[in-house]
Amino acid sequence: MNLDHVFVCGNPALDFAATLQARRSVRFEMLATPDRLTAWYVESGLVDAVSPGQEADVEQATAVREAVYRLVTARRLGEEYDGAALTVVNHAARRPPAVPQLTPSGRWTQATPEEALSMVARQAVELLSGPDVPLLKECGNPECTRTYIDRSRGMRRQWCGMESCGNKIKAAAYRARRKAAPAAGR
Repeated sequence: MNLDHVFVCGNPALDFAATLQARRSVRFEMLATPDRLTAWYVESGLVDAVSPGQEADVEQATAVREAVYRLVTARRLGEEYDGAALTVVNHAARRPPAVPQLTPSGRWTQATPEEALSMVARQAVELLSGPDVPLLKECGNPECTRTYIDRSRGMRRQWCGMESCGNKIKAAAYRARRKAAPAAGR
């Protein structure tokens, strides 16, 4: 797996939940170090810079991530929320968020790891209490466990992203058809 963070889900909280990839099989952790966590916060566009983090920040972030994943999955499936997951997300959302500043070159948001995590938790609260809930779908790739917002016409989107999963599935289906075609022609 690559180490580049991917933002295809349509919401930062969903992209954050997707930083543990392939939950049903190989499980690949994208937030393995404080530097990787900091990189995610900046690459997500939620903040412009994050002060150096510690291992405890990674542990806190992965706890929030797993809680967000459980809540999103429950909402998508029409199930009850897990009380412990609600507590974790709400606790993080209550923390002060990073505050954007106006500079001569434009907007700049410097955050601590805790402020950046608060912003992610607040995104989850807004998502799960907002109008996009009926648009939540899980990627059609059986190896992928990303949940995304399907804003496609007729809600016909099947994959989290064409670059990540759609092309893989289409290429595999094409190879399977090509392999089966000679046998059918005999």
